[in-house]
Amino acid sequence: MENKEIKVLIFSINGEFYATDIMEVERIIGYEEPTKLPDAPDFVEGVITYEGNVLPIISLTKKFNLKVQEKKSDAKIIVTKQGDRKIGIIVDVVSEVKDISVGNIETPPEIAAGISKRYIKGLIKIDKKIIIFLNAYSILTEDEKKLI
Repeated sequence: MENKEIKVLIFSINGEFYATDIMEVERIIGYEEPTKLPDAPDFVEGVITYEGNVLPIISLTKKFNLKVQEKKSDAKIIVTKQGDRKIGIIVDVVSEVKDISVGNIETPPEIAAGISKRYIKGLIKIDKKIIIFLNAYSILTEDEKKLI
């Protein structure tokens, strides 16, 4: 089992590295300014038109309570999917798609486990970096998904 590999998409937000299973990613598109939605949660940036449908766009910076920085000119939107539901996530930089050995993924420490355990699958240790491995579609609770 240790030799099993998974393909992940590595990206960064505010200089921190994150990854998600490539199977949760439908597409990476260039950033476009979303249309704001009244009374939407703070982390919902708005919506864009994507393949003829409305795609909600969220900010992980706001969702994770990180310091909000100015959007970089090369920002991207990662379109994540689960069944027929899709959500766009704004990221600063998409780094690479990489094969990761399951043996390089550690369970997050208890201090990080709390509520974030819902969307943190583990910590990936590669190239002297620690990359936070996200369960992209679990970032939002079912209630939050219904709101948007």
